[in-house]
Order: sequence, then C-alpha cells, then structure tokens
Amino acid sequence: MFYYLSFFSEHFGPLRLFDYITFRAGGAAATAFLIVAVFGGRFAAMLRNMNVRAADRYKDVLPEDMLDKRKNQTPCMGGILLIGAVLLATLLWSKWQASNGISWILMGGTLGFALIGFLDDFLKVFYQRRDGLPGKLKLLGQFIIGGLVVWFFWSRPALHDMMRGFVVPFVKEPLDFGAWWFLLPVFSVTIIIVGAANAVNLTDGKDGLATGCTIFCSLSYAVFTYLMGHQIFASYLDLPYVNGIGEAVVFAAALGGGCVGFLWHNCHPAAMFMGDTGSLALGGAIGMLAVLSRQELLLALIGGVYVMEIISVMIQVASFKLTGKRVFLCTPIHHHFERKGWGETQIVVRFWILSGIFALMALATLKLR
Repeated sequence: MFYYLSFFSEHFGPLRLFDYITFRAGGAAATAFLIVAVFGGRFAAMLRNMNVRAADRYKDVLPEDMLDKRKNQTPCMGGILLIGAVLLATLLWSKWQASNGISWILMGGTLGFALIGFLDDFLKVFYQRRDGLPGKLKLLGQFIIGGLVVWFFWSRPALHDMMRGFVVPFVKEPLDFGAWWFLLPVFSVTIIIVGAANAVNLTDGKDGLATGCTIFCSLSYAVFTYLMGHQIFASYLDLPYVNGIGEAVVFAAALGGGCVGFLWHNCHPAAMFMGDTGSLALGGAIGMLAVLSRQELLLALIGGVYVMEIISVMIQVASFKLTGKRVFLCTPIHHHFERKGWGETQIVVRFWILSGIFALMALATLKLR
C-alpha cells in the first residue's frame, strides 16, 4: 500500500524508495517489530487480566522436578498479536499488482494455520482441555490449508511450470516429474508445509526458542526469494527466475521482524507465550516459503533445529514401541538437554547458535550449484 507513494516521486524525490523491494522489506520488518514490541506489554497484560492461561500440557508427562510452576501463570495466545502484526505489515508494504497473487496466498495460508492454532488454544484456555483440538482433526485442517496453498501456487501462471519440478541442492536443473507432475508434487509439498507447522509447534517449548529460530529461517528464505525475483542474480546463481516472487521478501521480512518484536516479550522469563496460534502459523509460513522458493530439501538444513526436535520425537516413539527402551532422556530434544542439566537460557541460546549456523550453511549452497 505504501508503494503508491512512489507515484509522487516527481514531486518529492525520496518517495521513489517505496518502489524498491529492499526498502519495502525493511519497512515491513520494522513495522511488524514496532507493533509487537510497543503493544506487546499491554497485550500481555490484557491476556493476564482475561486469565488466558492454557491447561498445563506437561502435567503427568514430564517429571515434577522439570516443571516450572511459574509458567502456568504466563498468559498464552500471544500469537494473535504476532501474526496480526506480520499480516498488517505485509499488507501495508507489498506491491500487490506485481506479486501475481503470491502475497495474498502467503497471507491467507498463514491466517488459516493461525485459525487452527487459535481453536486449539481456545479449547485449552477456556475449556481446560490439555490436548486442545483432537489430533486427527487438527491434522486434517492443516492438510486442507496446505493443499489449498499448493493448489493456488500451481494456479499462478508465473509459478505453474516451476511447481512441476523439484529443486535439488547442487543440481542446476530442477527434476521434472513428467506425467506425475500434479499428484506427487502436491502431495509431497503439502506434507512439507504441515510438517514444518508441527515441527515449529514442537520447538515452542522454551522461552524464545521457536521465536529466535524462526528469525533465522525467515531471513534465509527472504534471501532466496529475493534472488529468484531478480533476473540477473537468478541467472548467475542458476536459480529459477519467477516474476513477482520477490514480493515474498516483504512477507518473509515482516515475519522475521515480528519475531524479533515478540522475542522482546518472549525471552526468559517470558511475559507471554505465542501458543499454537503463533507456532502453527509461523511453521506454516516457513513451510510455504520453502515450497514457493522450491527449496524444500534445504528446509531440512535451514530449519535444522526444527528437524532435530521432530526427529527426536519420532525416534523416541519408534524405539519405545519396538524395543521398550528410550533413546533420549525426554523429547522433544530440548527436554533431553534439560534433563542433562542445561539451564533454559543455555538451551535456547545454543539452539539459536545452531539455527544461525544452519542458515549460513544453506545460503552457502547458492555458490555450490
């Protein structure tokens, strides 16, 4: 919306900055950050006054000595403010006619995952159901949203051909699925979006953990989508050029900026939690950016911490069912390190460091094609 100010650059030269995607991405990040940082304290106080506290999901699951009873008094559903800020910032700073509908798809998908998370949080808070929505119903909703997002991506003329292939790191040309171009890609990438949403949801178990990791992931995909939307850079780096995909940079930057603002209130000791409203939406957004940029395989590296979390749960469950033994002291894996004596701040900061390293490694692949 602010883009239209560039039309008046003839009268005031500096307004031409609003035509540059990098300036608008920075503006989106700053806007989302300021909204969450400035209003976060009041929003947390409002949630406290409304007694928006979820049922203790770790009761009878984790040992009593691992439970921090003070966190039961911390309000949740802070994701309402976080996701609202991201969507508003994207709306204000995007160049709609140049996005081929990509911005709307990203915003709509994020809102869809946020609504599923909101229903889950609502049941936990106001009905004190520790598990919230039934697992199968929650997954069904996520697959519907993810499938619709993939369908809308495929329906965009600028993305249609690219969605037929699969980009493999270190390989210059995307793999073409041929006759299976529709069923296989739609099914596989929908699983990736849903998997990312649930992986971030599992990671959201320590103050600031999921928030900080998402900052690195969102900024990494901001780089990828920017390069793919720039014809010269895309050609030089052997990336597929997609007209309009650069507007996803604004969304990714808003996502990162909003997370930085939320981290102001979510760092230990947290003033509020994002809840499933935030974590499912953040994970869904990261998954959508991975699919949009056709860097799904790199998501395993960019989101390495998320992968560690969800894989640790899968290994633990499989091992216990098959052998009756546990591989980890507790899962997700951040609880394993907690049982080994790491403090909460140690776990969070060290996982942030890993997330930053993973992001840098993923970006390094750009020169290895």
